[in-house]
Order: sequence, then C-alpha cells, then structure tokens
Amino acid sequence: MDRSIIHINVADFAVAVERVLDRRLDGRPVIIAPQGAARAVVYDMSEEAFQAGIRKHMPLGRALRRCRDARVLLPRPERYRQAMARMLKTALPCSPLIEPGDADGHLFIDISGTSRLLGPPVDVAWRLGRHIQKDMDLAPIWSLAANKLIAKTASRLVKPLGEYIVEPGDEAAFLAPLPLFLIPGIEADDRTRLSDFNIHRVFEAGRLTADQLQTIFGHRAAFIHDRLQGVDPSPVRPVDRPLPKIVESVEFGDDTNHRPQLERCLYRLVERIGRQLRQQSLAARRMGLIMEHTDGVRRIRQTAARPATANDFTLFTHALRVLDLAWTRRVRLRRMTLICDRLTYPPAQRLLFASERRRLEKQEQLIAAMDRIRRRFGSQAVNVGRMVAA
Repeated sequence: MDRSIIHINVADFAVAVERVLDRRLDGRPVIIAPQGAARAVVYDMSEEAFQAGIRKHMPLGRALRRCRDARVLLPRPERYRQAMARMLKTALPCSPLIEPGDADGHLFIDISGTSRLLGPPVDVAWRLGRHIQKDMDLAPIWSLAANKLIAKTASRLVKPLGEYIVEPGDEAAFLAPLPLFLIPGIEADDRTRLSDFNIHRVFEAGRLTADQLQTIFGHRAAFIHDRLQGVDPSPVRPVDRPLPKIVESVEFGDDTNHRPQLERCLYRLVERIGRQLRQQSLAARRMGLIMEHTDGVRRIRQTAARPATANDFTLFTHALRVLDLAWTRRVRLRRMTLICDRLTYPPAQRLLFASERRRLEKQEQLIAAMDRIRRRFGSQAVNVGRMVAA
C-alpha cells in the first residue's frame, strides 16, 4: 500500500503567531530576538526581513544594520508552544500518527489507509490546511507525498505560501532538478565531496554508479543513493511516543575535578554522539549534561544548539558552554553524562558568508576523514590534539 504523508509548515512560525495577535505587524519586516542581551541573536524573522539579508542565529546588531526599519519583538516560547499544541489538536482527528516539530510550525501526518473514512489524501490535506487557517488565522504550507523526505522537500519549494503534491512513483523525477542543499540528510560534507566532481544537483549525482558512490561515501553510499532516489522508509512517530535522544556517559576510575581531564572526557563523549548522529543523518538541537559528584549531588544543565548540528567541533562548543553552567561546585566528580535530543534533519539553510561556509566545510572534511580512518582502523586510530594528556 502506498503511504500518504502530509507535511504542514507555517512559515516563520513565531512571527506568524505574533502577527495574529498584532495586525500592525503585517507587511513590515519583523525580527524575533532577545533585546538588551550582549550576544543576542535572531530567533525568527519575517519574509520581508529574510529578503533584506537577515538569517536565523545572526547577531541582532548585524541584523539591524541590514534592515534598520525592522520591528524587534521579544521571543515568547510559551506562546509558540501553545499555538503548536492547538495545531496538533486540529490535526489529531486525521490520524494518531503525527510527528510535531519543536514549537516551529511543522507537522508530519501519516494518513495512509484512511481514504474510505476521510476521503482522498489530497482532500484531507486541503481540509486540514483550511481548518488551521480558519481556527488559528495562520496560513500553512502543505505538501503531500509517499514519505517524509519528499514531503519535507516539497514544502521547502513552496515556502512561504503554497501547496505541493508529489504522486507515488514520481519521487526521483521530482528530486532530479533540485540543488543538493535542499535534500534532507545530504550534509555539508556530502555536498563538499560531490562539488569536487562539479556535482551540485540531484540529477548529476544520480549519474554515479553504485561503485562510484561507494568510493566517495563508503558505508553511507546506500543511504546517499536512497536519498537521491527519494527513498525514505522512516515512520511518522505516534504523537505520544517519547522523542529520540542519544546518551553517552563516562564514569571516572578516580573521582576528579581536574578541568583538562574533564574536557578530554567531554570531547570523547561528543565524538561518540557526533558519530551516531552522522550515521543516522540527524542533527541535534539541544544538549544536556548531568554531573554526579562524589557526595551524591547531581547537577543538570542544558543549552540549545542553533542551528541544529552533527559537527563535532560545534557540538563541543555547546558542551563546554553547558559544562560551565553545570560545574558550580569544587567537589570531585564521579560520573558525567552527555545527552543530545530534539533530533532533526540537518538544516537546509546555508551560511550567508563565504568565509563561514569555507570554515564549516573544512571542519566537515576533517570530521569525515577521521570517521573513515576510525571505521577502518578502530576508534583510537586517530585523535585530535586536545585528547592528548599534558
């Protein structure tokens, strides 16, 4: 039986919610960001602000220099979570298989096999979009396809407003003309390797044989091939299923509070988590740390990763930040546990500046090379300098 997956996306969700409450914001550039903070960055922005060159996670000062007439609003995450819960309630009559995003206006809905009860899938998608618009005064993008990969890609094509239907069997033809950065799961490192062969679009990569893909991507060759052909068997999780997460921990033989040793162990945990993320073509949007002291006291802290990442160096930057938040006592540590959750597809948005893109691409190339060496010769075959004890 062909699957029928609807992807609902309210573009610029935080701004859209704020505009429902204040119609004076319609048609003007809007930035959601914490004001007054020394390192405030853009949480969300309207399409008008995006066209002016503003991107998520850009420093607020730089954003305002690019768009001086933008209206800046404080982020109100609780309000966005309430709006997300209302969207979910609107969609629940269609299916119990609903996978929501993290208060970001995204929903995957699996309506496979419901035609006799609800009607044709395209009618269900159309009615759902109309219900959300009528009930919440939000204008959602929606797409309909046979799997999550195609549905997600299709909705990216019609942003900020529209709908897209990809018929079963048309997945490869739909993807063929698209640039590789639009395809969920094709990471920056994958695109860098393909760009060495002057390959930038799906149909160009599709010309590679299985042996050629194996030479370029190693164990990821089969996964890359499936992505290029539009194959994605991943299920839509039931709404009540716990969200996936990756957990790694270390227990010290001798309790310690020696900072260099803790950082070395923390980086080892980051490497393990990063490897698992890349193997599953996922990225983490949040990192948490549990520190257990000799006297039994536990400290738990977390930080957001924006944008979502599977890059070891970026993950370690977040890990150091959360270590500083959690390490508030001089008592020695017995155990340290690192948790990455809110897992998602790697983001499609490209970095704005060429220097930032080059830096990230070099990091991705280094990480990929280390992954290949470790797969062939073992996890201890190569290490970064910080792992060497002084």
